[in-house]
Amino acid sequence: MIKIKNIAVGDGQPCFITGEIGINHNGDIALAKKLIDVAEAAGCTAVKFQKRTSELCVPTAQRQLMRETPWGYISYMEYRERVEFGPAEYDEVDRYCREVGIVWFASCWDTPSVDFIEHYDVPCYKIASPCLTDDRLLRHTRAMGKPILLSTGMSTLEEIDHAVEILGDNNLILLHAVSTYPANYDELNLRAIAMLRDRYKVPVGYSGHETGLASTVAAVALGACVVERHLTTDRALWGSDHAASLEPSGITRLIRDIRLVETSLGDGKKRVIEREMPIIARLRHKD
Repeated sequence: MIKIKNIAVGDGQPCFITGEIGINHNGDIALAKKLIDVAEAAGCTAVKFQKRTSELCVPTAQRQLMRETPWGYISYMEYRERVEFGPAEYDEVDRYCREVGIVWFASCWDTPSVDFIEHYDVPCYKIASPCLTDDRLLRHTRAMGKPILLSTGMSTLEEIDHAVEILGDNNLILLHAVSTYPANYDELNLRAIAMLRDRYKVPVGYSGHETGLASTVAAVALGACVVERHLTTDRALWGSDHAASLEPSGITRLIRDIRLVETSLGDGKKRVIEREMPIIARLRHKD
């Protein structure tokens, strides 16, 4: 069992549900706070952001590619800088999450971003699927001494083996994921959750990018102890992740159904329950 800010995560514990805000705030701290409110009202355990250093994460060949954005026709590099929160915004994220009483953390895509987020003493780190093969980032993140959630989308078993060897299996949670946005149902392969748990002997969760709810609820029934889904106020908003995100009503229904499924799973011991006794007396007759 792993603890994230004194919240137990693992088999037999309530699912740790993360509302992935990522960059769906579109560079607007007011929108970020609305999404924090959505997550808290729905019953999320935590919210997660993404932090990148643009100069390190944007390939040189892509920096001057032009694109239409809400800020006009600008380069990809300028777009990345506009949606990236800095110290002032993260100070407010930290303050506001403390005010509403919800855990927050981030996916850090480079080592300076890890150092930046560590300033806020977050309780854990997420390593995104594209970064699973970045050995330097894995080692630097592990050096923070916090629990790590590692997404395994777009990764072979050999690549996951190597990442787990670097990170070690202590304070590690693997997340089964498929890195398509939005993901098709025939791509999800939820049975991989059990395979990852058996292979690596660590807690396993699910990071979903599909549009619906049923498969994420099924992931919990299949043993996912962590669930992560993207949040938005409106799936029609401009941005790469909004279409694969859940609106407020969606995340609320998802958490309701996950909690009902958890209650329904029980302990696996077959028994006659007390409320069945009068039914037995009424319907079973001995000759």
